[in-house]
Amino acid sequence: MPVKVTFIHPDGSREAQFAPVGDSVMDCALDNGVAGIAAQCGGGCTCSTCHCYVESPWFEILSPQIEDERELLTYVEDRKDNSRLTCQIFLTEELDGIEVRIPPRDWT
Repeated sequence: MPVKVTFIHPDGSREAQFAPVGDSVMDCALDNGVAGIAAQCGGGCTCSTCHCYVESPWFEILSPQIEDERELLTYVEDRKDNSRLTCQIFLTEELDGIEVRIPPRDWT
């Protein structure tokens, strides 16, 4: 059963997409051409071009960040408490309906 992911763009518009359980939010964005998620490293957790903000209550139920993600997020200029890398958010049935906000980007 596909999982619904809602991407909230910097202008406030919302875009709902679907991906299978096990895919990352980054995979969902790339497979569906969602603007603002560049994912230059292809999901290797070596860049921060897939940075997003995860809305509540979803942020609280995500798996903990791995060390590489925590470190990369220290370099994100517009980091917030609910910042995550979409390549590190793997979809589960529990995350059906997750909402992620895409920060404004200079490079999009």
